[in-house]
Amino acid sequence: MTLDRGTVVLVELDPTVGHEQRGVRPCIAVVPVTGTSGVGALYPALSAGTSGLTKASYALVDHVRSIDKRRVRRIFGQVSSGELAGIDQGLELFLGLGAA
Repeated sequence: MTLDRGTVVLVELDPTVGHEQRGVRPCIAVVPVTGTSGVGALYPALSAGTSGLTKASYALVDHVRSIDKRRVRRIFGQVSSGELAGIDQGLELFLGLGAA
């Protein structure tokens, strides 16, 4: 299975430990998505529509993780280039990838 950057997929995240996002939820390779708003660059807003999301949502950049491809249940759609840029910005900040 090959997924392009920005693809929204339905992922089985269980089993989890502690405060990790759990259950079957949409993810953007692989940043979990939630309907609960967050504040700041680590929680960029995502729109319903071509992404396959059914309501306004937020990426949980601080919950980024790697998964086995067998966890992917379904492909939803693609986030917009602006939304992907917001996720990238959050990842750079969270992972310390920006210019020093």
